[in-house]
This record gives sequence, C-alpha cells and structure tokens, in this order.
Amino acid sequence: MTPALTHRRHRGFTLIEAMVALTIVSIGMLGIASLYTRALGAARTTQYRSQATNLLSDMADRIRGNRLGGPAYAGAAANHACNLGGGVACTPAQMAAHDLYTWGARVEALLPGGVWDVRRNAAPLPPTYTITLGWDEVGQGAVQASSTIQVPTY
Repeated sequence: MTPALTHRRHRGFTLIEAMVALTIVSIGMLGIASLYTRALGAARTTQYRSQATNLLSDMADRIRGNRLGGPAYAGAAANHACNLGGGVACTPAQMAAHDLYTWGARVEALLPGGVWDVRRNAAPLPPTYTITLGWDEVGQGAVQASSTIQVPTY
C-alpha cells in the first residue's frame, strides 16, 4: 500500500505578504507625517497673520486716541517714557513717537523679521494713515499686511 498523501493547510502570512503589508503601512505613516508638518506650518502662518491683524488694529487705535499728535505718527519712533497713569507727561507729538517706539518693539518681538511703517497722507480730508507690517514666513518669504484708516482731526 502506498502511503496516503496528506495535504496540510498552511495558516498565517508568508514573508512576502508581511513585507507588502509593512510597505503599505510605511507609506501611510509617511503620508500622515507629511500632513502633520503641513498642519504645523498652516498653524504658524495663521498665528502670524492673527498677530499682524491685532498689531494693525492696535496702532490704528493709538492714532485715533491721539488725534493731536497725528502728524508725528509718520515720524521717527522715540522712547519718551510717556505714562498716562502718572509719571512723565508728554506732548501729543512725544506720545506719538513713544507709541511708535513701544508698538514697533512689539512688532519685532511677535513677528519673525518684523518690520513696520506708518505713513500719513494729509491731502484728503480727513487725513489717512497707512500702517504696514512685514515679516518672514517659512516657505513663503516676505509677507506684508497693511491697513488704511481715516482719522478726523476736529
């Protein structure tokens, strides 16, 4: 009698199947890592743009609050140690220069490579002020944001 041929079923994965599965999982993980880095970049961009919007609004409020010092907002920044709560009393022009000084320091601290400019155009009535901010954005280079406001002089 011939021995009966027995067929055994093999269970589990072969080495090739395991390697294919590992390759597919690796590609998926690389895709997730890529999405994660893009999300971090988008969050950073959003943070800088939000900071720029807040800074533009802050300077616009400072100009509106010191209408008598309006022309000086287009001048040079200077630390006059002005203090509205007491201490050194300043003229409106000195307060404007001090506002530019403190605000400019915030721009440089909050935005990478932060630069700023305030220009006054007295030709239209009321005069207009254009406030411009610039900073370095990773992957995009130099970015700018600006705002133009009109401030009655009364």
